[in-house]
Amino acid sequence: MPASRSASAPAPIPNFLSRLSAARSNLGPSARLVADYILQKASTVVGMSITELADKTGVSEGTVINLCQQLGAKGFQQLKLSLAQELVQPVHFIHEDLEPSDDIETTCRKIFHSGAQALSDTLSVLDPVAMTEAVRLMTQAKRIEVYGIGSSAPVAEDANYRLLRIGLESKVVIDSHVQAISASRTGPDVAVLTISHSGATHETLTSTRLAHEAGARTIVITNFTRSPIFAHADVRLLTMARETLFRTEAMTSRIAQLCVVDALIAALALHDFSRASQTLQETFDVLSLKRF
Repeated sequence: MPASRSASAPAPIPNFLSRLSAARSNLGPSARLVADYILQKASTVVGMSITELADKTGVSEGTVINLCQQLGAKGFQQLKLSLAQELVQPVHFIHEDLEPSDDIETTCRKIFHSGAQALSDTLSVLDPVAMTEAVRLMTQAKRIEVYGIGSSAPVAEDANYRLLRIGLESKVVIDSHVQAISASRTGPDVAVLTISHSGATHETLTSTRLAHEAGARTIVITNFTRSPIFAHADVRLLTMARETLFRTEAMTSRIAQLCVVDALIAALALHDFSRASQTLQETFDVLSLKRF
């Protein structure tokens, strides 16, 4: 007996509208028309065919299909299933842009809410299988290198600090020239952790590519499923942070990146709990010399 349609239907994608909103700024003009229509009329799109949506937005059916694939959907049917799930169990968006007229109380509320939303959305897309693989690669490596440029540089420095605290051999490189040199001199016994919100920053993309070509195992933390840096990543850890006019990528994306790093460090520490605990105590004793 042939399998039923429901048995073979693709699973809905969690927080699909959040994914779409986060990806919007990186879309081409035609795909952005479709994205805006979906964001504004999600309930209508659920009942439409791909031809109807293409006609409504003035684009080709191929553009709609490409948008689905960019968002991780296998096709238009999975997009509609994902929308339907959110409409039945809606995710409450707290995605308010700051206005010049906002007072201090309103500004604080919007920033705190957007940070909380970024953490919730990131948790929904963070792949535990990918996290497990990242832990495996990093614990097997003789050395870990951490790369970040611009607003991702402080997150890279924090990751390096925490790796050292749990006893892993690590170094952070945030200068683009030194990054390229260091990456080219890695090898199969090195794991590289690259942090890049867009995944399209020329410097970190080049360094990650050089490390990958040198045989290093590469782990990337980024926000977009179609980031060009993914071509050079062995493991992909996704965040989901939506930036707006006044909230540059140094804000909500940084919060999401830091939480992914914290989860990764915790998983690494638990992998070898005795060693991590001992090293934490030893480094605590060393740092105690710095305190009055």
